[in-house]
Amino acid sequence: MSDDQNVSREAPITVFLLDDHEVVRRGLRDLLDAEPDITVVGEAGTAEQGLARGPALRPDVAVLDVRLPDGDGISVCRELRSRMPGLACLMLTSFDDEEALLDAIMAGAAGYVLKQIKGSDLVAAVRTVATGQSMLDPATTARLMHSLRDPGAAKDPEDARLAALTERERAVLELIGDGLTNRQIAEQLYLSEKTVKNHISRLLGKLGVERRVQAAVIAAQVHEHEHDHGGQAER
Repeated sequence: MSDDQNVSREAPITVFLLDDHEVVRRGLRDLLDAEPDITVVGEAGTAEQGLARGPALRPDVAVLDVRLPDGDGISVCRELRSRMPGLACLMLTSFDDEEALLDAIMAGAAGYVLKQIKGSDLVAAVRTVATGQSMLDPATTARLMHSLRDPGAAKDPEDARLAALTERERAVLELIGDGLTNRQIAEQLYLSEKTVKNHISRLLGKLGVERRVQAAVIAAQVHEHEHDHGGQAER
């Protein structure tokens, strides 16, 4: 029937599951496989298994637990997306963790849902991210970005820190702000991944921040600042 074809599309949405709790994985598999337009093609319980199995399966959507025994789902998301740029990652967590949400945004995740979510809402989230749409609320994202800034800090110290960056470090910072992985930055700037890591550690030190997420927020602010002032003669 034509209605069935509409529901199932030409090909079902393929999903890969990563969660260290077998009961959770089984529940997710049963829930998603029960839908006519969704097929679970594989699963894993650790970050290592996820990185080993995920790329070979070429899923449309990866549902990734944020907290894993040997790492975290956000790093897995970043790595899988560097190998499969079209992959939509849906992060799954048992608590509302603003820092993890911001990290997920920077890793290119398409969505972030709590494990307390209703089954029907999770199915809807998988369908949404499979079509290329984001499940990340722009208002929440903006609020989180704002919360990382120090409202008491003057602009001048930040400008001084940025002025201390070399041209290459500034280029790396801009690409971090665009959400690129170290590997993608290396390819874009024709550098080795090790050199990119060295640039990042130096620029983090100069900016006085410990994590690349904070550097990305500064990069986003600089971008806004330059747009407000009509851009600069050279990038």
